[in-house]
Amino acid sequence: MSGEPGQPQAGPSHAGLDWPNPPRERAGVPGGVIRRAGAPGPRSWIQKVLEQITGSPRQWVTPSEVVPVTVLAVQRYLLEDEPRDTVPKPPLYCYDVTISDGVYQEKCYLDPSLNSLVNQNILKVGIEMKISRVSCLYNEKRVGQGILCIDNVHCGETLDAISLETPFRNRAHEEKPERPLRGGKSHYLALWNNEDPYGDIWLTNKQPEEYNFNDIKIISLSHLEMTWANRRNFPALLVRILYKSKLRYYGKPDKKMIEPYQTFLEVADSSGTVSVIMWNALCPEWYKSLRVGLVLLLQDYSVKKSYPFRMQPLPVDPQIKLISTMEICLNLRDPPTNIIIIPEKQVKPEWRLPKLNHRFITRSELDDMPDNSICDVIGMLAFVGRVQRSKKKENREDFWSYRWIHIADGTSDLPFIVELFSTSQPEIFENIYPMTYFVCTQLKVVRNDAQVPKLLYLTTTNESRVFITEGHRGQPYTYDTKVKNFIQWIRTKNNSGEVKNTVIGGYYPYPPVPETFSKYSSSIKVESLLTAISEVRKEIEDLQYREQKRIAIQGIITVIKYIPHSCATESASASETLRNANQPSTSQAAREQNHSQERDGKQHRDDGPANSQYCQTTSTGLSPSKKRRILQGPNNKPVAVPQPEASAQAKGNRHGMPSIFQRPENTSANSTGKARKTITDKWESQLWKEKKFDLIDHLHYSRVYPESIPRKFSLEHRKFLTQQYNSQPAKYIPPEGRPPKLDEFKSARSLGHFEVTILGLNHEIAIDVAFLPMYCAEDVRTSQIDTLLTCMNYSCVYPTEVTGNDRLPSPRALAGDIIKAATQLDRVHIIGILDICNLGNNKVEVYLQKIYCPENTS
Repeated sequence: MSGEPGQPQAGPSHAGLDWPNPPRERAGVPGGVIRRAGAPGPRSWIQKVLEQITGSPRQWVTPSEVVPVTVLAVQRYLLEDEPRDTVPKPPLYCYDVTISDGVYQEKCYLDPSLNSLVNQNILKVGIEMKISRVSCLYNEKRVGQGILCIDNVHCGETLDAISLETPFRNRAHEEKPERPLRGGKSHYLALWNNEDPYGDIWLTNKQPEEYNFNDIKIISLSHLEMTWANRRNFPALLVRILYKSKLRYYGKPDKKMIEPYQTFLEVADSSGTVSVIMWNALCPEWYKSLRVGLVLLLQDYSVKKSYPFRMQPLPVDPQIKLISTMEICLNLRDPPTNIIIIPEKQVKPEWRLPKLNHRFITRSELDDMPDNSICDVIGMLAFVGRVQRSKKKENREDFWSYRWIHIADGTSDLPFIVELFSTSQPEIFENIYPMTYFVCTQLKVVRNDAQVPKLLYLTTTNESRVFITEGHRGQPYTYDTKVKNFIQWIRTKNNSGEVKNTVIGGYYPYPPVPETFSKYSSSIKVESLLTAISEVRKEIEDLQYREQKRIAIQGIITVIKYIPHSCATESASASETLRNANQPSTSQAAREQNHSQERDGKQHRDDGPANSQYCQTTSTGLSPSKKRRILQGPNNKPVAVPQPEASAQAKGNRHGMPSIFQRPENTSANSTGKARKTITDKWESQLWKEKKFDLIDHLHYSRVYPESIPRKFSLEHRKFLTQQYNSQPAKYIPPEGRPPKLDEFKSARSLGHFEVTILGLNHEIAIDVAFLPMYCAEDVRTSQIDTLLTCMNYSCVYPTEVTGNDRLPSPRALAGDIIKAATQLDRVHIIGILDICNLGNNKVEVYLQKIYCPENTS
């Protein structure tokens, strides 16, 4: 395919400096832009740098004047191996960066040594940047062509607004479709994953067209299965799409594929269902136009033996035969496939094409669904988490993008908890927000009733598709009974104005950690179960933007400090300002960024960072709602934590929303006043006092940043909030008007947090981490405050009665109980389960999720 006419050539490319053949004295201005004498307006810095390069005996220069430029785009692609490379290397992704100096825009190649600035989201769109060294890379296969390379930069602050009116200096950079500056690839990839279609090569213009079937021969799938091995030419297929998979990108540096994509369609006629594989350039042409339910006429396809290890999804109708011995292949050539979308009005009953059958379940039915079963759900989004990423394989550059969401359908006080991976529908995945009516198909049930708390959630599969409010019209599932029931429920809630208290963003610690270390060990797939505390720094340094990783370390808890939310809020703004003022973001920071995180952590560990966490809804299998909790302290003095009365619960859940979104009742002033007399905000062990000055390393990661706080959703500011919790875009998006600040939005659950210091077993290294107690008055069963309390030898008793005089202890009082209980852990060896979160831009958080003491590690 690399030799196709009209395809880009290898090497520095088709859209570079692009100056005409210059005379030897180089009197012209490079780039084809001629500076007219006496022309008004400012002189372009980009133009001056190009002149400086062309007049230099070397191929790189340090600009005589370094001025700020703005970053308008950061675009990723796979660079092919150079001809001299003999051993295939892992994928090497390169970046083209579009800058503007206020006069012109220029697309530049980013030197791969600076890739980590992008991977850490330091170099991003919307910032001001100073370039201190540039070079020129020439295309030796073309005359007078080269590209500007960025070799050294200093990344500055995000600008409030940027003009997009400046033209490109090189008109070739404006050509469509956009092409990378280097290599033979014809397109860019999505910035943070390979599953999402990105750029203007992905067409959406394929429409149904009426077809004359008089002179065409059609073969059934079952007949083709029996005869394909003896045929050279295959008659047409008339089939309906039952499932459509997400995209698979299989590009490698040593493969000369222009558009190395693959997607699976499960299609069926009256005789059976079979897998259809669409390859390479057909994917950009057809993928976004094909949807589940369409009827296709396929001609000039090929057939091959099926891949033995691929699991096909179950057919929508159990009566339809599942054909697993062959696969239909669609290619742009060999032979060139002909695909026609048949209008539904032309579909004849005698064709007996199968109808789509959905497997909708309600939340009340989920409790009875077995593990690994497949289902579809519909509901209203009550919580939308931030986009996160996880590595596909260790030591690779490929990531999955995913986010956690809650879906309420009115049949239960609990929501569906869904792990939503990207389904190659970025137009939906990046634009979902609370209060949206949401459908997701082909979800798999994940459950473990033997674990405490019980594990129960849904996760997407390869064939999952998502639909939001604007996309429901015309979908066949709108006639499903359970869909109609949900629509009736939501209309009732909308008419009464009761759809409120929805949440967006923040740190979301899920799945929950099992109650014993042995169960934790069996639930994870890693080479090494325990991480030495001396290796934690490297684990943190290796994380990329929005990557989250869970590790286990051994140590001793030596310090616990409570940071109340009110203090955190007051100091958040000042702390953020100070952090930005001291944040290194040069190209040198690409090599030293993790040391800067340490400096940053030491500066601000006592700043009282902003924090919040709402109670996550998990099925813990604890006592019924009309029971209260007795927390048995170290002095055997019970502290009552009552469940709310039934009337309060009914009031809290009158919206049909999960109780996690309700604010806890305020405690009385008297009970709060009494608590303050006996509360201690900090505990420090004698061991820490002896060892803290003799450490060889102390890691400070206890800060909780504002973007880790879940916010109460505001429909008025949905676009701003959605952007805040999405991944960084590849191209600059101008704000609408004057955007608000994230801190202006109310926290969904704000009870402060703890800074916990864990000392390594060898007393040489310590790490400060954050612990977020999750607690709500309406449903203490969802409280993660148990996580730390039970590990500190509290015992829990559940009386059957709740009296009207019971009072809920204030957050500060509960904090005092935890700190008092910590004294029992003095010099006790524990195993701590930590979540490491890289927020990008030199911001890393480490959360303590669970503590296993010696008696509960087995």
